[in-house]
Amino acid sequence: MATPKSKVSKSRRDKRRAQFTARSKAAVTVVCPNCGEPTLPHRACRHCGHYKGRNVLTKTSKS
Repeated sequence: MATPKSKVSKSRRDKRRAQFTARSKAAVTVVCPNCGEPTLPHRACRHCGHYKGRNVLTKTSKS
């Protein structure tokens, strides 16, 4: 197993971690085929409750 030749400083380590989190949190959205609202992929639409062509969430009205 490889061993590091010198200590990685906290600033160098944190810069590397910051780049990874910025890349992984890119906002990816798709358009809901039922209502046309932008939604997250592979999730039910928050606006209409449809997923893969069927209604999976029921909207309740708060009075």
